[in-house]
Amino acid sequence: MDIINILPDSVANQIAAGEVVDRPAGAVKELLENAMDAGATQIDLIVKDAGRTLIQVIDNGSGMSDCDARLCFERHATSKIHRSDDLFAIHTMGFRGEALASIAAIAQVELRTRLHDSELGTVVQIEGSHIVSQQPTACPPGTSLSVKNLFFNVPARRNFLKKDGVELSHIEDVFKRIVLIHHDIGFTFVSNGKTLYELRPGTMLQRIAGVFGNNYKERLYEVAEETDLVRIRGFVGKPEHARRTRGEQYLFVNGRFIKHPALSSAVERAYDEMLPDHCYPSYFIGLQVDPSRIDVNIHPTKTEVKFVDDHALFAILRSAVKKSLGVFTLANQLSFDTPDEFNIGPAPAGYVPPAPTVKFNPDYNPFRSSAPAPHKPNLDFPGLDDIPEPADNLEFPDATTPEAAPAVHASPCMQLQGRYIATAISSGLAVIDLQRAHERIIYDRLMSVEQKASAASQTLLFPVSCQFTVADAELLSELLPDLRGYGFEIETAGQTTFVVTATPADMGDMQLQPLFDQMLMDYKSSTLQKFSSRSQSLCASLARQMAVRPNREMAQEEMQQLVAELFACPMADTSPSGKKIITVVNPETLLK
Repeated sequence: MDIINILPDSVANQIAAGEVVDRPAGAVKELLENAMDAGATQIDLIVKDAGRTLIQVIDNGSGMSDCDARLCFERHATSKIHRSDDLFAIHTMGFRGEALASIAAIAQVELRTRLHDSELGTVVQIEGSHIVSQQPTACPPGTSLSVKNLFFNVPARRNFLKKDGVELSHIEDVFKRIVLIHHDIGFTFVSNGKTLYELRPGTMLQRIAGVFGNNYKERLYEVAEETDLVRIRGFVGKPEHARRTRGEQYLFVNGRFIKHPALSSAVERAYDEMLPDHCYPSYFIGLQVDPSRIDVNIHPTKTEVKFVDDHALFAILRSAVKKSLGVFTLANQLSFDTPDEFNIGPAPAGYVPPAPTVKFNPDYNPFRSSAPAPHKPNLDFPGLDDIPEPADNLEFPDATTPEAAPAVHASPCMQLQGRYIATAISSGLAVIDLQRAHERIIYDRLMSVEQKASAASQTLLFPVSCQFTVADAELLSELLPDLRGYGFEIETAGQTTFVVTATPADMGDMQLQPLFDQMLMDYKSSTLQKFSSRSQSLCASLARQMAVRPNREMAQEEMQQLVAELFACPMADTSPSGKKIITVVNPETLLK
């Protein structure tokens, strides 16, 4: 009995859609790339309900004939590839002919298109790979393609979509990856009737400023290099503006956004000895390479590529970035030549300079002051990482709330390796991770504020202005009530600018822009999805950033107070991210 069947085109297209269009952002990417391949100079993106209800891309490109308008929805129908050799000379964004066929298989699609030298255009309507109608219509030259009710016939996949905010964030990421490198094209992005981006053609620096804010013009150094192998143009972030996440890292090859760990590492290696640990630079770099020396046909989304000369490209890119950092770094802009106004002429004849004098207090006696504080040992335990796992019988004070915590912890504390606090408890020696402990304390404090009333604030001497992308500004606006409850006083000052006039009382002098950037990134990412509420996500992100960092030398009173507050927390042995805070070394282990 024969068991092998040829799949119908509609089913095959749905399978292909699973690779090409896994979410609304995938459809957006394909439609924007088609518009650019059509030679458009202006492209408009319109979405409703984060792409669930509508994705529409309008361009002023070449348009299509009646026959092409129908044929473009057939699988593997493409105008870019005619023979196998063409795969190694690709200059366009798309080439496989899978995108429109895949989208039409899982949505209701309407295509309106017209050639520039034609009086009438054509409109094609398709539902689930089936052509419903095609007829002449009056429309402007170019193409307008509307994708309605995405996944209407694949409800299982529709159920896997995230909330609108998350899906819109993915669409924005795709939009940025395209508009940043194609800065010679005008783009608009409208979501639910609100214009998020309106970008005019210009230079790459102007486009970066249009997407991320005008303050980025002062944060970047230009990179330019040209060899027989590659042409490099772009911008890298100044070391002082490095971030703790890899958010703003964009690498393009032949106008296409790519992910290439080796080339990304080349950029980061150029910053050796310039950045603190766990900080990453921003960069926006475009490479032009001979298409025959690159293979982009190894992944359906074309974000993964292979190079013939990857080792040489690594070395050239690293050198180009390092050269840019060396040319523009502050040390190389300093002049050690003495200015003319400080050149003093010869002294007049007979002039005798006065003898220098030293002012002092003859009544000062250094031995009248109190005795110096005893030397605090900073012990380095080579085997600290080998300490046994935490015991289950940790004995904490009876307090279960921060208000019930004792004024200070009774036992003396010792700081180890700048990262741990060691102190005696009834079951042995407790070794406490300083940063995780502080994170737990701040998290519980913020959560208690959430459950009760607003937290205490400290007014800033000078208000701080923070700028965000349009999508991040919208998200921050939604989170303002929560942040004000935690002690922040924030007001809007434009579509993408916020002014902070007060911060939580125990926050210290943290930089606010990086804090909010990381908080928004955490909130949008999947790393905090384990928290059941928005307030838990926000408190966890804020606590992680506000917590004290390792290698900060602490006074005895500070350590004792921190230990007391930690022991008063209901979950003192685990951080909000689920990591162990306390390891207990029992007396038997100490005897060994």
